[in-house]
Amino acid sequence: MSQGIDLPVDDALLSEVTGLIERARTRAAVAVNSELVMLYWSIGKRIREDVLGGERAGYGQVVVQRLANALTRRYGAGYGKSNLLRMVQFADLYQHESIVAPVARQLTWTNVTILLTIPDQQKRDFYLLSAAHERWSKRTLRSRINGKLYERTIAARGSVVGLQDELAAPRETGSARGLAFRDPYVLDFLGLPPQQCEADLERAILNEMQQFLLELGSGFAFVARQKRIIVDGEDFYLDLLFYHYRMRCFVAVELKTRKLEPGDYGQMTLYLRWLDAHERGPGDEAPVGLILCTDKGPQQAALLGLDEGEIRAARYITEPIREELSRRLTATVQELREASGR
Repeated sequence: MSQGIDLPVDDALLSEVTGLIERARTRAAVAVNSELVMLYWSIGKRIREDVLGGERAGYGQVVVQRLANALTRRYGAGYGKSNLLRMVQFADLYQHESIVAPVARQLTWTNVTILLTIPDQQKRDFYLLSAAHERWSKRTLRSRINGKLYERTIAARGSVVGLQDELAAPRETGSARGLAFRDPYVLDFLGLPPQQCEADLERAILNEMQQFLLELGSGFAFVARQKRIIVDGEDFYLDLLFYHYRMRCFVAVELKTRKLEPGDYGQMTLYLRWLDAHERGPGDEAPVGLILCTDKGPQQAALLGLDEGEIRAARYITEPIREELSRRLTATVQELREASGR
């Protein structure tokens, strides 16, 4: 048979081999990225300890410049003085390899350089662990910082106590659920007035699904709107259904253009039990639910366990009030500092 004849390839075989190649490429890229981040940390550590320490700091700047010149001649761009000093800063802020190594596989060097611009350690660690766990791109990381995700998180919690433990939990348990939800969600890009009906809110979200997914966070994939659920011959309709590929589970979202009510918990419980029985596939985790509402009582949320567990309740904001939100968050942080005697 002539080798010049281009015979068709079995689709199943091609798909399987293509998948093997793509997965291998992904693993190779992750390995290279991990090695690069650890390399830069190791270089920074060596320069910090052996060149820029103690009384030799002034002389060390000259040494760093000479080192940068030599490395640039040998290896090209990437080893200039400014980047070497970033490596030193990285090693200075995170001095133990046990802290850096676990996140190196998920962080690019570009992400690291963005994080280095955050002076507050608690805030920087929040974005470091979140970006590593959710594998944020540099664009997403900048968006989360500009959107004041850290400030919104501590304002919703009322305290920074326990935040680091919550962020570190995924590395120990492998569960992403502690990081998958936040409160509040800022939906000012929907262009809605302060008062709206649930149909208008849902329609606006569908029209701006890309922005809505960015606000939800990484890992969410849209599945359906008004998902029909039949129980005892009666029709119910779930507002929005997503699948979270990192948590490997369905996420049911109910929209409430009012304050949270106790009955919302029972409604969501029904939906989750139905999804568990009829939609959950092999390898899937149990579905989880998110109730988006305009407000929620802290006692009610605590009694129903809506700040953790399989059902969460979170507030949403549609007005274009990011500046006002920033002002309120600053005031909250100041109150927390005063309460703690700082």
